[in-house]
Amino acid sequence: MQATSYTYDPETRSGSVLLDDGTLVEFGAPAFDAGGLLLLRPGQRVRIEGEGAGAELRITLVTLQTF
Repeated sequence: MQATSYTYDPETRSGSVLLDDGTLVEFGAPAFDAGGLLLLRPGQRVRIEGEGAGAELRITLVTLQTF
């Protein structure tokens, strides 16, 4: 699934993304660490993986979108 990074806190390694439908979903440090990223800037396109759907979506991986 693709999304756009919205917030990122380098101290906690957590943040949030906007799904393409405008839904804001937060992620924690484990999801950020799983992607192997060092930094995330607002507005970057990212690929996310998660468990659940809708309001129950829990992001398990955040990585940069590659083409």
